[in-house]
Amino acid sequence: MAVNQDDILEFNQFDGLPLSSRYYTMLKERKSLPVWGVKCKFMDYITNNQLVIVSGAAKSGQSTQVPQWCAEFCLSMQYRHGMVVCSQIHRQRTVDLALRVADEMDVNIGHEVGYIIPFHNCCSTDTVLKYCTDDMLLSEMMSDPLLERYGVVLIDQAQERTVSTDLLLGLLKDVLLARRELRVVILTAPYSSEKLLRHYENVPLIQIDGERPCKTVHGNKRGGVKDYLYASLQLALEIHGSQERGDIVVFLATEQEIECACAILRQEGAGVASSQGELMPVSVCPEQIGSLTMLTEGTTRCRKVFLTCGSTEDLFWAAHNICFVIDAGVQKRFVYNPRIRASSIVIRPISKSQAECRKQLIGPTGKCFCLYPENTPRPAENVPHILESDITSTVLFLKRMEIAGLGHCDFIDRPDPEGLMQALEELDYLAALDNDGNLSEIGIIMSEFPLEPQMAKTLLASCEFECVSEVLTIAAMLTAPSCFLVPPVELKQQAFRCHQNFHHSEGDHFTLINVYNAYKQSQPGSFCSPERWCEQHFLSFSALQMADAVRSELTEVLKRLELPVSCPAFGGKTNTLNIKMALIAGFFMQVARDIDGTGNYFILTHKHVAQIHPISVYGTISPKLKIPEWVLYHEHTLAENNCIRTVTQISAHEFIRMIPQYFFYNLPSSESKDILQGVIKHSSAAPGKGKSEEQPLNNSTSGEQSYERCVIQ
Repeated sequence: MAVNQDDILEFNQFDGLPLSSRYYTMLKERKSLPVWGVKCKFMDYITNNQLVIVSGAAKSGQSTQVPQWCAEFCLSMQYRHGMVVCSQIHRQRTVDLALRVADEMDVNIGHEVGYIIPFHNCCSTDTVLKYCTDDMLLSEMMSDPLLERYGVVLIDQAQERTVSTDLLLGLLKDVLLARRELRVVILTAPYSSEKLLRHYENVPLIQIDGERPCKTVHGNKRGGVKDYLYASLQLALEIHGSQERGDIVVFLATEQEIECACAILRQEGAGVASSQGELMPVSVCPEQIGSLTMLTEGTTRCRKVFLTCGSTEDLFWAAHNICFVIDAGVQKRFVYNPRIRASSIVIRPISKSQAECRKQLIGPTGKCFCLYPENTPRPAENVPHILESDITSTVLFLKRMEIAGLGHCDFIDRPDPEGLMQALEELDYLAALDNDGNLSEIGIIMSEFPLEPQMAKTLLASCEFECVSEVLTIAAMLTAPSCFLVPPVELKQQAFRCHQNFHHSEGDHFTLINVYNAYKQSQPGSFCSPERWCEQHFLSFSALQMADAVRSELTEVLKRLELPVSCPAFGGKTNTLNIKMALIAGFFMQVARDIDGTGNYFILTHKHVAQIHPISVYGTISPKLKIPEWVLYHEHTLAENNCIRTVTQISAHEFIRMIPQYFFYNLPSSESKDILQGVIKHSSAAPGKGKSEEQPLNNSTSGEQSYERCVIQ
């Protein structure tokens, strides 16, 4: 009897179960992607080469299909050398890609396909393909430096050149030498592959041909910084009023512009008649929860305008209804200056690679409006973040990797020597290095925490000062995004009054504890839900959720390291002093003094003068609250307002008590330093006080030893 081929069940090669009808429907969609045409070539290259580079645009399909092919390769080897891991730079994209690929492979998320993002692990022992953020993969190397769990490592979005991605690209060169069976696949965008080819030498490159380019309209003249925002909005409103179909993506430079654009479009869009119904502005941020769900969901009688900024092109890979792109052609970057330990905000042109990716978001029937002349000079790719960032955390990580035998990192672009020296100096001040420049015991413990080194040192000091619970909260709140929402203009006064209820007279660090404690008290089952409570108080529910998750993870690290966790004691005088001592132990390099009684703060380490940010407890002059003379701050940004943020008042005596002596003597000469020197002399001359732990600066012997340790060549 003849067997009908249609009646034969095909089984999934990854879980052994029959394939569903949905699998074949999605397979048809997959085969229509531009990347599908290079599958045979890719499988041949990965079989015969340790490293392969794949170059394609945002909607070519490489981020979903290439990892699946790698999983097939590992399956063919019966996973003898490990599973597949694919790094991403955005948390939400990591989750969405894993969900999509699990669907395409016809398996359950969390089983054969999983993902790991900070504070959330959705993997199991069955996982053969894992998506994760680049920083999570990097932290995994601390315990598994050769990545022996993996047979294939994919580095996606390499063109973004984040610090974590650059570290992975540099370290993997040595890992490939140590593990000849390992395969590395680098996924990048057009115009960004040449530097990678020069760095790795003689590696195969697969270039994916994109769809036929859309119609592009360029601006006739260069506009000022303010012009492109209003030109973008005017264009969006014209499209909504005249075009029959399709959503719009508008690329701006800053979050503030997105906020302003949303408000204007909400107001002006209501007055524009269109067959598409109402105009709905949507803010799309890199870490916005549910962003891709919103992109793919259809809304009847509505045209969406997605307002975004930065390198977010890849967030739109699943959006199929986008027909118009409006590109301002500029981006905001934070550039760190190691000399003054502060970041500046710079607006600069996007790269050729970014410009091309934005055009590829729409098909040949769409239209891209570039609000800049066609001949505008722009670099082939963005400046690597490692050249413009504070690399103290990076140096701490590399010092930790030296212990694991992987200290050499062959950077594609080496960090600035001045930034490297400043990072080593900071780690030395924090006692993270020994006399030979290697990690000390304190440095090893600091590297265990997913925190910047100064905050890690603060958390360690809190164990000694018995204020761990409070410092855990501060660390979590500062690691998560800001919890304070900025509402529309008409609600700003109401929001300010709500935020004032949380203000603490000692400063912003203490205010953050107040906010978190109040949030934790608004549990389900109470008068209103936590979400509703946050809405009423103009606070970000997602930010506070993340802070809660960060705090839980930090608590687990403390327990794993068997460090003491003190009971909460917030509000007492002793506890307040102890919190300040712990903060100074980590952030003594970020202290400033009010020089004229009006809020002009002189920063001790580099003689700059800055003001306190307006949202601070001390940001607005209040007759009840005196401006403190000495403050410790968390961040200094040389933006248009030149502000220090997250500020807490301290005293000169508290500062002197906690700082290393060699740091004090290395401070540049100033009136503030003379005042501190007077405090030291007065303290040492006080009757009944000799050499004590509370006044380490009075001990000249330790000072001489510290001078020797301070010299870094």
